[in-house]
Amino acid sequence: MPPLNPDQVAAIRQSVHDNFATQLAYTQELIRFGGQRGEESPVQDFVFDAFASRGYSPIKFEMDESQLSQHEGAGKFSPTHSHAPVVVGTHKPKAQCEGGKSLILNGHIDVVPLGPTDMWADDPYSAKIEGDRLYGRGAGDMRSGHAANIFALDALRRIGLQPASEVIIQSVPEEESTGNGTMMTHLKGYKADAALIPEPVHEQLVRANVGVLWFQVEVRGKPVHVRTMGTGVNAIDACWKVVGALRELEAEWNERHAKTRYFEEEKHPLNLNIAIVNAGDWASSVPAWCRIDCRIAITPGTTAKSAADEIEKKVADFARSDPSMSQNPPKITWNGFFAEGYTLEPGSEAENVLRKAHKQATGEELTTQTSTAYLDARVHSLYDKIPALVYGPISGDVHGFDEWVSIESVKRTTVAMALFIAEWCGVEKIE
Repeated sequence: MPPLNPDQVAAIRQSVHDNFATQLAYTQELIRFGGQRGEESPVQDFVFDAFASRGYSPIKFEMDESQLSQHEGAGKFSPTHSHAPVVVGTHKPKAQCEGGKSLILNGHIDVVPLGPTDMWADDPYSAKIEGDRLYGRGAGDMRSGHAANIFALDALRRIGLQPASEVIIQSVPEEESTGNGTMMTHLKGYKADAALIPEPVHEQLVRANVGVLWFQVEVRGKPVHVRTMGTGVNAIDACWKVVGALRELEAEWNERHAKTRYFEEEKHPLNLNIAIVNAGDWASSVPAWCRIDCRIAITPGTTAKSAADEIEKKVADFARSDPSMSQNPPKITWNGFFAEGYTLEPGSEAENVLRKAHKQATGEELTTQTSTAYLDARVHSLYDKIPALVYGPISGDVHGFDEWVSIESVKRTTVAMALFIAEWCGVEKIE
């Protein structure tokens, strides 16, 4: 497959620019849908229609709990697991072009909770624009990238070209909690020569990525009237003792894995987050129960199972040393991510093509980063055994208040994506 010539590069760049107002308006529509965990079906219907209108013959399929539960890399189901469908569309070339390679364009449609809405400057789903920033929950993570997947393809279509190889476009829920949306695409047999995921990673390429585990710890106490609280066992106090033991494990892991390749410069990559606390029933009763939801990271090469075993052992060993907990041990429930990390080995053809596309789009050399957050690329990397390129726009306050994405960065990365698709897949004329 011959490389793109300068005229084609210029035409693709101009096509993205000429259609960017439409892309921006579409992205705003995605943001305004909102849709917390389990509420993504309406926005997935919208995406389905967008795929269908472009001739990508989309299909929907549900999460299959029984099938997922048999895969080592699937997240654990809980009552809050989304049942919104996965949407997949496919571009088929007229004939597979010699030298062209197939591609998965993956984007997650789910977003994280808002927190207290009075701490946002505006409606969290306003999709307002101020200067170079597009605001709203999901603006960066990752509805701007989700939109860029189809608008990069649109850029080719607008100048009479299309990929000369198969392109699979995936819109998935559950990226923020289990990774099961993309895992379902793997279990359904979707496969390509490479995957591109435009997460908001500041116009860099992710070189290595942690794995993540979610779990709950529930501690039981002995309830008594507060007037005789010394005779009871406060489950909240006891639970924070367990947190102390988990903090010891966190410190041990960070010290143990300090020299893991590509993590050498990360001061504290394996973060334990005590994220949700529920406890007690009555202000004048010593609380009989406390339950915490936790998230912790692991380095590539560490299996989720071995990490889970260490956590369970740490909690069990601590409980045996405590008089009350030794009689009533804490209960651990795995209720979300059970995912291993991955490393993108340098030098792949896909990476080289992206490097060239990024330079053509931005004038800068592509740099890399190590990500200490979860990424669905691990499914493609570990189980599809293909290069998984995570590359996307500059954003800020992701998972926080007043989340935003840089509009100009979205434009630049969309140009780079369109150039990458054209060179990786090859192009053919639309007739």
